Amino acid sequence: MIECRGVSFSYDGAVSALDGVDLNIEDGEFFCILGGNGSGKSTFAKHLNALLQPDAGTVRINGMDASDPELVYDIRSTAGMVFQNPDDQLVATLVEDDVAFGPENLGVPSAQIAQRVREALKGVGLVGFERHETHALSGGQKQRVALAGVLAMEPEVLVLDEPMAGLDPAARRDFLELIDRLHRDGLTVVMVSHSMDDLANCCDRIVVMNEGAVFAEGTPAQVFAHADELKSIGLGVPAAQRMALALTEAGVPLRFDGLYTVESLTDELVDLLIGCSGGPSNVADIAKFKTVAREKGC
Repeated sequence: MIECRGVSFSYDGAVSALDGVDLNIEDGEFFCILGGNGSGKSTFAKHLNALLQPDAGTVRINGMDASDPELVYDIRSTAGMVFQNPDDQLVATLVEDDVAFGPENLGVPSAQIAQRVREALKGVGLVGFERHETHALSGGQKQRVALAGVLAMEPEVLVLDEPMAGLDPAARRDFLELIDRLHRDGLTVVMVSHSMDDLANCCDRIVVMNEGAVFAEGTPAQVFAHADELKSIGLGVPAAQRMALALTEAGVPLRFDGLYTVESLTDELVDLLIGCSGGPSNVADIAKFKTVAREKGC
């Protein structure tokens, strides 16, 4: 789907924002790009739909060279991008007009545009908002409109650059659940983030960037197993994984050696507690005990 070889880029011709990046992103993958400020993650994402062209190396989207100006239109139709600030992406006063903007620019017939707008708004949970003014929406609603505008172009790849920045925890959770559903429906997703907790349990593969280069790559479990290395570049690991690593170092005999969630860590700690302290022994009491522990984040 996406092939990057030796990608280097500089904004000023002196300091490298990207330095020899080699990456493949497979069809149907949920791929996450993590890193701190200035790591190059957003710069790299903008190469995936030809917003930027590399100074050296190649970026190919479905075999199309992103540096070829004659292919830019096809590449941007294939890889749609949602930016960090939806106000930078919303162009129309009314929601339905904004969502229709992309398909109109692609030359989609009017009847098909209307259908695409309906389907896109349904997909992001904004049916009934067609005539709402975009400036009056909440931050989470604006981000969904921006996403709907990209979905209406029917891309094969969805590139999201810090799409949950500025959203409250509930809106972040809802937006991430929406993206996860779109991925499960078959869309290839590339998401940029600085937050480990947001993406740990939904993505297939992670690349961590630092100073414009690939610092680590692998499954979430593989990457987050190296907490000390991540800490050295100012990054942490998800809270549940961090606690599991600390407990293991303290001698707590955890069984699982993969990526912990709050739920899986709670279950294992409750099992250990029951086994050591003679806690509730029947199935109903154990289930209730685990439910309470999860709710309290224990």
